[in-house]
Amino acid sequence: MSRENKDTAAEFLQQFPIFQDLSPEELKQVEDIAISRTIHKKSVIFTEGSEKEAVFFIRTGIVKAYKTDENGHEQIVSFLKMGDMFPHTGFFNSHPYPATAEAITPTELLAIPVRLFERLMLNKPSIAIKIMRVLGDKIRELQDKLQVLSGQDVRNRVLSFLLMLAEQHGQVNGNQIIINLPMTHQEFANSIGTTRETANRLLNQLTKERLLEVDRNRIIIHDLQALKEQRDI
Repeated sequence: MSRENKDTAAEFLQQFPIFQDLSPEELKQVEDIAISRTIHKKSVIFTEGSEKEAVFFIRTGIVKAYKTDENGHEQIVSFLKMGDMFPHTGFFNSHPYPATAEAITPTELLAIPVRLFERLMLNKPSIAIKIMRVLGDKIRELQDKLQVLSGQDVRNRVLSFLLMLAEQHGQVNGNQIIINLPMTHQEFANSIGTTRETANRLLNQLTKERLLEVDRNRIIIHDLQALKEQRDI
C-alpha cells in the first residue's frame, strides 16, 4: 500500500467514532493492520454462522445484513452504507458472524482482522475503552428501534421504516427526499417483518395518496411531513 493510500485510509478511519479520538500513533497502528477489499454487486462478504475473521468498514457502496430462518426466509437486519462498521460486536467475542452480509452495489471496504486488532487492544487499552463506549450507544439505538417496531401495527412499521430510510439514506432534492437504495419489495417486507403482499399493498396505498413513489432502485418521498403525520394517526 502506497503512502498516499495509507494517508487516505487513516483519514477514512478517523471518521468513525471509535477512532476519531485516537492519537496519530494509535491511528497509524490501526491503519497498518487494515486491508482494502473490493466487493462485486451481489457478492457475499461473510455468511451467518461462519468463523468471524474481520470487522469491516464501508468506504463506498451498500451492504445488506440478513438472517435466515429454518424455512430459508430472509429477515433483513439492516442496510449498511458508506461510513458504517459491521458487525458491531466483532472485536469483543469469538462468536460466529451473527448474520450474512451481502453487497447490493459494488462496494469498497477496509477489513481489520479480529486477532490482530485484539492484540493491538491488549497493547493499547485506550482503544478498547473507546470502542466499548460506541457499542453501548449502538445497543441503546437497537433497543429503541426494537421497542418502536414491536409496538406498532404493520402500517406504522412501514411508515417508521420509510422515515428511518429517509434519515439514514435520503438525499434532499428540492421538496423531495430521494432514497437511492436498490431494494426489492421482498427485502422491504423482510425489513419490517411482514409479507411482500402486505408491504406492496401499503406502499401502493401511499403512492395513490401521492406521498411517495417506489421503483426497484429508489424511493422518492414527496411530502416528508405528511408521512410523519400519517404515522401519528
